[in-house]
Amino acid sequence: MIFRETKLGGAFIIELEPFEDERGFFAEAWQDDLARQHGIDAHFKRINISRNKKAGTLRGLHAQGAPHEEAKLVRCIQGACYDVIVDMRPNSPTYRQWVGVELSAERMNAIFVPRGFLHGFQTLVDDTVVFYQTDGNYVPTAEIGARYDDPALGIQWPPAAERIQSPKDQSWPLLDMTAICPH
Repeated sequence: MIFRETKLGGAFIIELEPFEDERGFFAEAWQDDLARQHGIDAHFKRINISRNKKAGTLRGLHAQGAPHEEAKLVRCIQGACYDVIVDMRPNSPTYRQWVGVELSAERMNAIFVPRGFLHGFQTLVDDTVVFYQTDGNYVPTAEIGARYDDPALGIQWPPAAERIQSPKDQSWPLLDMTAICPH
């Protein structure tokens, strides 16, 4: 596994190092000891799968608020998506800054999302499957979020013929109008 640090402290792009032969390949997708060497101490409790039928499906931006914050390891196992994380830690030097990365089954890469970050993704092709592990339990009343197009964040999403969102994701308030809000 190769850990590539992002500009957001504690967030990493993680690439596999496959061992290939005539049968195919084998690669470690996660190793606690190696993660701890990079300052990551996440013990995953849940595994989620998101199947998205159409390109342009946009899920997020959301997270779990205090005291239920959770770290995530996100990987695209079919198709491709543009994955975005936003640092919402108030005392962080990169507060409200974002990083976006294309995750794909072909690239076999992942992104580690620290606690205190918003997360979202937009599918780039039809029939995209995103697989992610979290180190916390989902608490519906602790869910927080922001709009994908919030001018306070200035996220540059890839063009899409159509953006498909849930009503909940469309209804998050703008950050400059209010503090990050629970739904």
